[in-house]
Amino acid sequence: MSSATLPDDIVDAAPLPRENPDLRGHATAERTLLDAYNGGRLTHAWLLTGPRGIGKATLAYRFARFVLAHGRESGGGDGLFGDALAPASPDGLHLDPEDPVFRRVASGGHADFLAVERSINEKTGKRRSEIVVGDVRAIGDVMSLTPAEGGWRAVVVDAADEMNRNAANALLKVLEEPPARALIILVSHASGRLLPTVVSRCRRLVLQALADDEMVALLTAYRPDLPAGDRAALVDLAEGSIGRALVLSDEGGVGLYREMAALLETLGRLDIGALHALGDRVGRSGAEEAFVTATDLLCRWLGRLVLFAARGQAPAGASAAERALMERLAPAAALDRWLEVWEKINRLVARASGANLDRKQVFLNAFLALDQVARS
Repeated sequence: MSSATLPDDIVDAAPLPRENPDLRGHATAERTLLDAYNGGRLTHAWLLTGPRGIGKATLAYRFARFVLAHGRESGGGDGLFGDALAPASPDGLHLDPEDPVFRRVASGGHADFLAVERSINEKTGKRRSEIVVGDVRAIGDVMSLTPAEGGWRAVVVDAADEMNRNAANALLKVLEEPPARALIILVSHASGRLLPTVVSRCRRLVLQALADDEMVALLTAYRPDLPAGDRAALVDLAEGSIGRALVLSDEGGVGLYREMAALLETLGRLDIGALHALGDRVGRSGAEEAFVTATDLLCRWLGRLVLFAARGQAPAGASAAERALMERLAPAAALDRWLEVWEKINRLVARASGANLDRKQVFLNAFLALDQVARS
């Protein structure tokens, strides 16, 4: 329950989805795709949904590579979605990283593959905040051509909920009249933002947050030097998203959360000195990522408190200290008051990202609003 968002790109955290040969925690979803392929009439459009950072894009690229590699052996069949597909490999959708298809998809050099994502604005040199119609029109260009390798053409849109309306309408036209031997995979973190007509033309596959043991295994692989205590804290804070866990690790999220947890313990008798000290740290110039991380953690914690106030049950994975704090705070105000402050703080944080507000003051105001409710 948070409108704050962590950075989309995880630099030096793990292989990019297009370069990642490994997938953990989604065997059921992978089997669904493999069974559809082996069934002989593959649905042309798939919508992979679920929380951010759990491996949806990794699975999308994994499936696209598999179809490109095996479709070249069979030609993909002559039917709309392919009638004569190649047998599945013993390893499921896995493709050897040394396979030419894997390497060319990773490098962006496969003639029958297209990745659609937020492009660079030539005027600013920065990545756009949304996928625009020009990015999506490239799909039609690819689909209008005969497959260069005689097999399938594949497109991955990551993330589909970042398309603006014009881009979504352009994609809809492709989905309404799909060419033969075409595969379009949409990755979505919030499918409710998509046009219903786009969703209705896709087969939906919901991926779940990763289990704790999968998170531990991935953190051990990607961050082998993490202390065990920090690893356990990240598993709790990331709520099944390895992408989020890695960002939190790189941005000092565990330390920030521990400082905020100590500050939250003082709600009702707020430690103003400690609040200003932490506000200085996350609000200073050059600390943009620390501010995003801190406010995201705060909004998520408040969301957990609201759920506790509504259900009377601590969230799974909550520590004894967090449960005790929620038990103290929840009765301090009615549920609607906690919902009101949750909405207020989320709006405040969202405005800070787009309106160039004083980040320290935003942080202070968020805690002062919480303290006021705690004292009511």
